Amino acid sequence: MARLGSCGSSAISNAAEKDAVAIAEAGSLLALKRRARKINRILADKYPYAHAELDFRNPFELVVATVLSAQTTDVLVNQVTKILFARYPDARALAEADPAELESILQPTGFFRAKARNVLALSTRLVDEYDGEVPGRLEDLVTLPGVGRKTANVVLGNAFGVPGITVDTHFGRLARRFGWTASDDPVKIEFDVAELFEPRDWTMLSHRVVFHGRRICHAKKPACGACPVASLCPSYGDGETDPVKAAKLLKYELAPGNEALLEKLLAETHRAAEIRMESQRRPG
Repeated sequence: MARLGSCGSSAISNAAEKDAVAIAEAGSLLALKRRARKINRILADKYPYAHAELDFRNPFELVVATVLSAQTTDVLVNQVTKILFARYPDARALAEADPAELESILQPTGFFRAKARNVLALSTRLVDEYDGEVPGRLEDLVTLPGVGRKTANVVLGNAFGVPGITVDTHFGRLARRFGWTASDDPVKIEFDVAELFEPRDWTMLSHRVVFHGRRICHAKKPACGACPVASLCPSYGDGETDPVKAAKLLKYELAPGNEALLEKLLAETHRAAEIRMESQRRPG
């Protein structure tokens, strides 16, 4: 009978160890997928009205609004774009805008000079290279001034129906808290999370996670005691765990006193964007 030498035994041992590691990693990934998808199902039940919170009527309005949303709130952007698109309704009109007038309109969003330059350059490129229309491919969108992967995925998912994961500050924070990624890099986060979900779920997952981050899982003081996915979250306890105290930290339609708004959103999910706009409308 042939006998294995020490080298042969070592090779078999190393192969067995590698197989064991691979099996363990596969099992760990499967468990992570199952937990991640359960979180998504719970968030879907919690926020059946989740949607893009930037107001838009077409791809052009969405791409411009998303560029303007950097370092400011969607509520403020919506107030500004209402004025902006009334004055400049399409790429051709915006490409010919007076820079000083454009800066004046965009001033409330912050970094308004850089944003004015970006939307002017963006509109000019759309007119010169795409006949004034927003392209529906990621590889084209990311070449446009001011447009990165996040903005491109927002536009593709919400204006063209192409699945995409939108990694903003809220999504990145929650993806790390949920244990879906350990990265701070938006592109790495996007690919890490994409491995856990079917492509058909990517766009709505993005909305639900962002909704949750804005309403419950805050950056500085998450409301852990009021979180529907607390039992599945490895970061439970980072924030307020007392249910009564946590309830006071909730925002928007979940905030105390906004029960009527929440009830309306739940009853008319198909009108969620319209209901949100009505609730945010300035009086007078």
